Amino acid sequence: MTVPLIFVTNDDGIESPGIRAAVAAVCSLGEVLVVAPRRQQSSTGRGIGGGKDERLTRMDFDLDGRHVRAYACDATPAQTLLHGLNVLGAGRRPDLIVSGINYGENLGTNITLSGTVGAAIEGASAGIRALAVALQTDTAFHHHYGDVDWATATHFTRLFAARLLALPALPHDVDVLNVVVPESATTITPWRVTRQSRHPYFSAQLANGGLDSRIGDARIGVFCDRGAVEADSDIAAILCDGLVSVTPLSLDCTSRTDFGVLDRHLRAL
Repeated sequence: MTVPLIFVTNDDGIESPGIRAAVAAVCSLGEVLVVAPRRQQSSTGRGIGGGKDERLTRMDFDLDGRHVRAYACDATPAQTLLHGLNVLGAGRRPDLIVSGINYGENLGTNITLSGTVGAAIEGASAGIRALAVALQTDTAFHHHYGDVDWATATHFTRLFAARLLALPALPHDVDVLNVVVPESATTITPWRVTRQSRHPYFSAQLANGGLDSRIGDARIGVFCDRGAVEADSDIAAILCDGLVSVTPLSLDCTSRTDFGVLDRHLRAL
């Protein structure tokens, strides 16, 4: 029996402790191959970016005495994964993409900013099951490798990776699982299937903004109104209830509106 092939990627870069935690989570589930950006690429979404001369470079990646095949590319997460699939997955497509574990939660309308989620969507668009995982952390760690405890996020990464591999097929319209683990969670913290909130989670606030204000002057933080978020949403699970959020994402971005109603509104003007 052929063991599953699992590609592990992220947006924090191949040196991130989070990607090491992800590899540790899934190394017992199959053959692991790391294909990650060479450097920090947070908030690049699904952008395809990288110089035309960039290529995969073999990297040293040892985990508790176990050597793991690993490659880095100086490109965005989605571009890195796409190039990895073209180069390393040409003869054998992976059975699962695991993207993460990300420093910082990917929730609400902010998920389209996330390079972690973007890489997972890139994998899903190639017809591969995909899992994006993030750990709630202090915002100071979003662009710096801070010292955090990965044990609980590793547990849930392994749990959902194993379940995705075991399922004969995913339900219709489920292409990516976006899993977010609260900072306070333990391995026995319950998880909940959630919807993506229509509210932003992180936002940038600029005091007394003017034309001489710099982008970097804005303060990034969680400024969402807990009372306004949907009770069944990813933000509510993390921010209000302290549960692990598991959001099914679809490649189909089409609005679920009634097309007839929309058509009548557009033609009535």
